[in-house]
Amino acid sequence: MAGTELLTTDEMRRADAAVMAAGTPGLELMRRAGTAVAERARALAGDGRILVLCGLGNNGGDGFVAATHLAEAGRAVEVALLGPRDALTGDAAAAASAWTGPVADAAGAEPAGFALVIDALFGAGLSRPLEGAAASLVARVNAAGVPVLAVDVPSGLDGDTGAAAGAVVAATETVTFVRPKPGHLLLPGRRLCGPVAVAGIGIPEAIVAGIGAQAHVNGPDLWGTAFPRLAEESHKYTRGHAVVLSGPAHRTGAARLAARGALRIGAGLVTVLSPMPALPENAAQLTAIMLRPCDGADDLDDILTDERLNTIVAGPGLGTGAPTRDLVRVAAEAGRRLVLDADALTSFTGKADELAGMIAAGEAHAVATPHEGEFARLFRGVAAVPAEGSKLVRARAAASVLGAVVVLKGPDTVIAAPDGLAAINPNGTPWLGTAGSGDVLCGFIGGLLAQGVAPFEAAAAAVWLHAAAARRHGPGLIAEDLPEMMPGVLAEVLDGFGGM
Repeated sequence: MAGTELLTTDEMRRADAAVMAAGTPGLELMRRAGTAVAERARALAGDGRILVLCGLGNNGGDGFVAATHLAEAGRAVEVALLGPRDALTGDAAAAASAWTGPVADAAGAEPAGFALVIDALFGAGLSRPLEGAAASLVARVNAAGVPVLAVDVPSGLDGDTGAAAGAVVAATETVTFVRPKPGHLLLPGRRLCGPVAVAGIGIPEAIVAGIGAQAHVNGPDLWGTAFPRLAEESHKYTRGHAVVLSGPAHRTGAARLAARGALRIGAGLVTVLSPMPALPENAAQLTAIMLRPCDGADDLDDILTDERLNTIVAGPGLGTGAPTRDLVRVAAEAGRRLVLDADALTSFTGKADELAGMIAAGEAHAVATPHEGEFARLFRGVAAVPAEGSKLVRARAAASVLGAVVVLKGPDTVIAAPDGLAAINPNGTPWLGTAGSGDVLCGFIGGLLAQGVAPFEAAAAAVWLHAAAARRHGPGLIAEDLPEMMPGVLAEVLDGFGGM
């Protein structure tokens, strides 16, 4: 997981403090940061004029360093400071002292006409809305139609949550340092940052590792070593057997989508468990996927005496109410690997504690995959799970309450484990906004669980691969396309980790 960490603003401060305690002056870190900004600014601005907007904190100090480097390279640079120059202190004041050009009042700055604006007004730790002259300046920057390079985060953005409580700069690109922050990936931050470049400023990897960050960027570097590999002696029984619970007649498509996803991502065997009245329509559309009758919780209990059935996917098209709760109870208490989505979650509206009890009773390795609506219904009235605010905080709280990995879906999907380990997915795409795509995701997770991948890694891998499959297909995507894209996506991922 090294290199995948997301650092909160507090964790970044601790990393800075640790490297300074080890002997690197804070001003030197600022010089390295400002130099990285200047290098990117040269590429973005071409030969045109550059306006550097500085605040009174360390972010502004980075801006002064960048301006100095750009001027020394012969670029046309103007600096404007939001506040009195004599209010600068510490390293920021030292950085400003190296700037020999004029310093204008940023409250009156007009960004229009410049080739590039460098936004070094406010850093990632800002937790209050911008007001007055700062808000007016941000509005002018956004209205100017000029490319903007943000330093660390766009001014006005919360680096931990990605939230914008008031005015916020809409950056063309962002340069941050050492590691990204959660706010770079969580919406609306991801949209407001533009592409984010991470610059090293000389903080050793050992110091980053010592911070103990629990949030990560989701991707193959996070879970690739846990991904299932085939050995020469591998066969279908060593690759696990996933079962998917089908809904009633005329509501069976979602279960088949999930089953197809589980098979395509590598489960050795997949069976759809179907109510008797729905058997004909399921049988008409299944080939490699097996089919067995199952008319309720008692039947499921009997079926699960076969311990080879190691993973259960429940929820897609299943129907809501007490019968579904009974099915989930049997599945959970059997202690199998379990994926819960859609109707399996809605059936527990306001009953999250009951679901948590079922998972705990069977020591099930469970993954729950709610979208925001299902999340709100399931955790209604649960004081420990905030109804609003940071998506990362809410997903972690929900995972702790359920005792299960929670995949809080959306364009910025968060995967969280009960122990606080979390990942934010960076490759979501609007192509996934189509009926049935979530059902396929359930199948992908179930297929990886069946192959023995641990719940957090299975969920994180499935989320990333799901989005990669959608991107591979592009326009015109429907849910049925996603499993068919998976072989090509898997080939690329596995090639990157040495094959099978």
